[in-house]
Amino acid sequence: MATLSDQIALAFRFALREVRGGLSGFYVFLACIALGTAAIGGVNAVAQAITQGIQSEGRSILGGDVRFELIHRTTTPEELATLESFGTVAQSANTRSMARLADQSDQTLVEIKAVDDLYPLYGEFVTEPPLARADYAERDGAWGVAVQPILLERLGLAVGDTLLIGDSRFAIRAMIRSEPDALSDGIGLAPRVIMSLEALEASGLIQPGSLVERVYKIRMAPGTTGADIDAAIETANEAHPTAGWSVRTRSNAAPALAANVERFAQFLTLVGLTALVTGGVGVANAVRAFLDAKRDVIATFKCLGAPGRLVTLIYLFQIVMVGAVGIAAGLVLAALAPFAATWALAGIVPLPPAGLYTAALGLAVLFALLTILVFALIPLGRARDIPASNLFRNQTMAHRGLPRAPYVIAAAAAALLLAGLAVWFSEERTLASGFLAGVAIAFIILRLVAGGVQALARRVRGVRGTSLRMAIGNIHRPGALTPSVVLALGLGLTLLVALALIDTNLRQQIAGNLPERAPNFFFVDIQSDVVEDFATLVEGEAGDAGKLVRVPMLRGRIVELNGQNVAEMELPPEGAWVLRGDRGITYAQNVPENSTLSAGQWWSADHAGEPLVSFSAEEAAEIGLEIGDTVTVNVLGRNVTATIANLRQVEWESLAINFVMVFSPNTFAGAPHSWLATLTMPEATFEQEAQILSAVTRAFPSVTSVRVKDAIDLVNRVVGQLATAVRVAAAVALIASVLVLAGALAAGNRARTHDAVVLKTLGATRTTLIRTFVTEYAILGFATAVFALVAGWVAAWFVVSQIMTLPWTFRPEIAAFTVLAALVCTVGFGLLGTWRVLGQKAAPVLRNL
Repeated sequence: MATLSDQIALAFRFALREVRGGLSGFYVFLACIALGTAAIGGVNAVAQAITQGIQSEGRSILGGDVRFELIHRTTTPEELATLESFGTVAQSANTRSMARLADQSDQTLVEIKAVDDLYPLYGEFVTEPPLARADYAERDGAWGVAVQPILLERLGLAVGDTLLIGDSRFAIRAMIRSEPDALSDGIGLAPRVIMSLEALEASGLIQPGSLVERVYKIRMAPGTTGADIDAAIETANEAHPTAGWSVRTRSNAAPALAANVERFAQFLTLVGLTALVTGGVGVANAVRAFLDAKRDVIATFKCLGAPGRLVTLIYLFQIVMVGAVGIAAGLVLAALAPFAATWALAGIVPLPPAGLYTAALGLAVLFALLTILVFALIPLGRARDIPASNLFRNQTMAHRGLPRAPYVIAAAAAALLLAGLAVWFSEERTLASGFLAGVAIAFIILRLVAGGVQALARRVRGVRGTSLRMAIGNIHRPGALTPSVVLALGLGLTLLVALALIDTNLRQQIAGNLPERAPNFFFVDIQSDVVEDFATLVEGEAGDAGKLVRVPMLRGRIVELNGQNVAEMELPPEGAWVLRGDRGITYAQNVPENSTLSAGQWWSADHAGEPLVSFSAEEAAEIGLEIGDTVTVNVLGRNVTATIANLRQVEWESLAINFVMVFSPNTFAGAPHSWLATLTMPEATFEQEAQILSAVTRAFPSVTSVRVKDAIDLVNRVVGQLATAVRVAAAVALIASVLVLAGALAAGNRARTHDAVVLKTLGATRTTLIRTFVTEYAILGFATAVFALVAGWVAAWFVVSQIMTLPWTFRPEIAAFTVLAALVCTVGFGLLGTWRVLGQKAAPVLRNL
């Protein structure tokens, strides 16, 4: 008796001989595997390229080996001396203001970056024409600046023209072409203007409490290691425990960008995995059709005494070989993705020289192989148990029921391993687990929907019309296409409907509902000594139609929770943003507008006891805070500890003035601060808004005015770009669904041929058969579309209303498109396959029945 190793060797030799016959019947199989492999491998390869680019160019992106940041204030001489002991220190300052034409006829918001003579410590700052340090100096009554080209477009200026910022005049002496540390400063809402620190001081924009970020970038000695940098940070913190600076190193130069790239890559990987799993249904159909076509060969093997295990191994090897071809094609596309990204993202994010990212490609190979096993083992197990006597006759493999237990266990184990790896390689494992659980539940529900459609078709009686009666019969007969068609289209359409509804609701909220409820303007950096004059001017310009709200504002950073250093705490990602960087904070005697108390009591107007703080309820729950806990914030270099007196529900979506933390007035008594204000004018025209903006900018040049609709337009553009990427990812899943549908219809062609020949022999016309098949496909497409609409609606409603807490509306045009897409796919592909079936000669088929 042959040993297992002998059987494996023999099966491999037979598989090699048979696979020489070509890939006929496996084209859908190959397309599905290649598509899923390319999606997963390509997305992860590009993500790794961006991550490596950020790490390899960390010094240039950060502008130094380590970066210390302060809000509102500069370092003390002692603090600066400590920083200078680590290496060369370059100082800069970041703020926002209004840039005005020389005749003050127009203005726009700008991001100001003031630098010293050492800028940049790393990388190259490129301007056109090239600027020397002397070009930033004051000359002919104007300080020199370099600006981004978009500022010139907005104000209709050119190099050589002048503009006003604050109390000073500036000459545009160059355009910015490349700014090495732009990514570390974050995405700006306005064009960049680079000037000298001396020019910023002369502009009058720096006042007590002004919102200015002071940055100290340090170039350390060559050969400095990460451990050396960590030791320097620890030394600085020990020497100045209340400095309140935030610190970043070259290994974490652009944390927000890196985190967003990672999250987006995870999402697209999961969508790619969905496409791959959806394609798995196509694998199952292709394997079933392949084994159906090989029934005579299988019968010969069995008649010659081949055991079932040998037959299974022969065709398992063939399927893996064919799958390897699809995986190879997908790997080629995935390997090319970083090269395409290098070209597309040039100048936007740093990318290393394009190369092969073996880890990303290996992950894609592993996922693809496991998918093949999950969906191929069940058809292989069924083929093993079909007797040779059945296989010799011209019958299809419409075998019902599950195969032997080992095949079911092996397929289940492969499925669990696939899901486990997807979760393991994800940073957001809870999200990945939920996503995969949703896909699994969707598959189960789709199978139940298919069963329900078949059960309903069985109950239909007394149907008039030959075509309709035969179509209904085809839906529920043994070996019907119903489960394959519903599974093939259902998941892809559901994903497309959900993403489309989320996208349209989000866009409607940003472009429609938000502007209706949001204020027209935010005014930042209003100094305390002019706040009353400012209010008088704005209220006079706006009249009775406008509502001005103003609150004191400081910037602070949470450094301790209940006496524990936040840097040493592990917090969930959804709440970690509260502790990241500086937060806007305020104080108030009364509960702020757009907030309602959910727990605790508000302090009295004359409260003079210990400092108290009101915390946003949602954020408090995310980081585990309760009433009575303490929060320590660093403000203006001083640590202030306050007790949580109450929790508030905050309406963030109103875009009105809201803060995570509102302190009792006595907490910051005497501290210098500026004011933040909003102006709401629901019926204001563009001309009225322009007049108010001009009046404020002329009278208070140091006040930063933000037109909310402009900011919303920017957000809308960003959301639109993200939505495009998401729709492309969803399209991959839908393409996989369409490929699977085509494969399912092709797999059923043998049975369709039998039906068509028998019916034509009994007198059915070609028109009758076409009408029958079209009706069947239309019923299946409509049923699938209904499921996709319901499931996609529920998923989108949950995301929009429960997670994003935004108003929800259903869009009927998406429903119409879904039904149309389902009918076009099912009827269109069905007719393409049926047309071939109707042309078959009757004699060869009847001879073998």
